[in-house]
Amino acid sequence: ILNIDEDHMDYFKTLDNLILSFRKFADMAKTLIINCDDANTLKAVEGLENKKIISVGMSDKADYSATNIQTNGKYPELDVTFKGKLLGHIKLGIPGKHNVSNTLSAIAAAMNEGVSFEICAKAAGEFHGASRRFEILYDKNGITIADDYAHHPRELQVTLETAKNMGFNRVIAVFQPFTFSRTAMLMDDFAKSLKIADKVVMTEIMASREVNTYNVYTSQLAEKIPESVWFNTFEEVAQYTVDYARKGDLIITLGCGDIYKAAKIMIKKFSNK
Repeated sequence: ILNIDEDHMDYFKTLDNLILSFRKFADMAKTLIINCDDANTLKAVEGLENKKIISVGMSDKADYSATNIQTNGKYPELDVTFKGKLLGHIKLGIPGKHNVSNTLSAIAAAMNEGVSFEICAKAAGEFHGASRRFEILYDKNGITIADDYAHHPRELQVTLETAKNMGFNRVIAVFQPFTFSRTAMLMDDFAKSLKIADKVVMTEIMASREVNTYNVYTSQLAEKIPESVWFNTFEEVAQYTVDYARKGDLIITLGCGDIYKAAKIMIKKFSNK
């Protein structure tokens, strides 16, 4: 369990219900690997018996801990310790401090099954990400285009903070809100996270399974983000972003819907320039 945040609240209604669901999930396992830096995760597993619990985190309280973290380049480097004993050094092949925690969890899972740290370290360096997780789609003539599945305010925050620390001239966030309920319930949180970017370009909300009984629109979110813009079509989003971007910029499309299609249109437009 990496973290528990307020998501899918149209179903769970309350954070306590969500935590209870994770607890039921945890109770079915024999071994748990948990992020001990996340308060909601700790609450979910509190008092569980007859479980092997392995903790990961940034503090020395964790079984597997990250120390001497360096994020000077695009990819973090760190030392990994197990119960205070140094296992070794790792240089990741993916960006972001959140992936330090993810890597610790993967190492804990692998070593629990008998894999050596040396093999884990090699794999961590050779892994360059999954589809739609800060996936670099285009990197030519000073313009970089990435795509990410982030669709919750916390995910957006972590992704955009990562992007801002990678040395780009500007970070242009192209966001597709997903579902009316989530947009309405977390409107202020979305605005706060998106403000991390230097420029925000948005589409209208992707309805998915919902009807707009919330009377919520992207224009309302745009009012909370200075100088942000929004459009109805991917063609308009792509054209505006291509015209706005300049050398040294990162354009990152964000959302769990089909916003990646806008990235593909942008790539075509840049390739034709």
